[in-house]
Amino acid sequence: MKVIDLSKSNSVLNKYMSELRSIDVQNDRMRFRQNIVRIGHVEAYEISKSLTYSEKTIQTPLDKCAINTYDDDVVIGTVFRAGLPLHQAFLDIFDEAGNAFVSAYRYYKDREMNEVGIKVEYCASPSLDGKTLILVDPMLATGGSLELAYEALKTKGTPRRLVMACVIAAQSGVDYLQKVFPSDDVVLVCGAIDPILNEHKYIVPGLGDAGDLMYGDKI
Repeated sequence: MKVIDLSKSNSVLNKYMSELRSIDVQNDRMRFRQNIVRIGHVEAYEISKSLTYSEKTIQTPLDKCAINTYDDDVVIGTVFRAGLPLHQAFLDIFDEAGNAFVSAYRYYKDREMNEVGIKVEYCASPSLDGKTLILVDPMLATGGSLELAYEALKTKGTPRRLVMACVIAAQSGVDYLQKVFPSDDVVLVCGAIDPILNEHKYIVPGLGDAGDLMYGDKI
């Protein structure tokens, strides 16, 4: 799996990321969601460079014009609920893409909240046969959610290519997905990669619970 860490180079993405992480800014839910969208736009642009292109002839009001456009049949897949703003960001860029959704949530198997499980409840998708599947989820902690989401989506067909995108990843989650997806044809794009998962499997320094910061606390 090829890993692209966008934090390794300086860009406006760093500004969006600083606001996502800052406790002085992130409690503004609307701004938090908007920063997720803006990061998604940057990541979608980066991913667009790796698609397959061919030259097409376009008729303008004055003459014909040759333009290279991508040939991939794109499907954007998203893990509920935190993935929704990131999904919209990618749909802004790939505006003719198909859409797939997986409902997955994590739960603690023990009272001390150290052992995490992930449950998939729902999957809706067009046929994925021969498609380029872009699977997005803001936080990549253990890697289990993306793995199970992909397994659920594979029941809808076999993609030609898999690309994954997250806002913040834990290094251990990246390492895990590299074992699950050893092929160089699979790409993971990250806004940043953080070094640690704490005992409750939260990314550190991370930003907290992305879903709660987007939509409010849950019970």
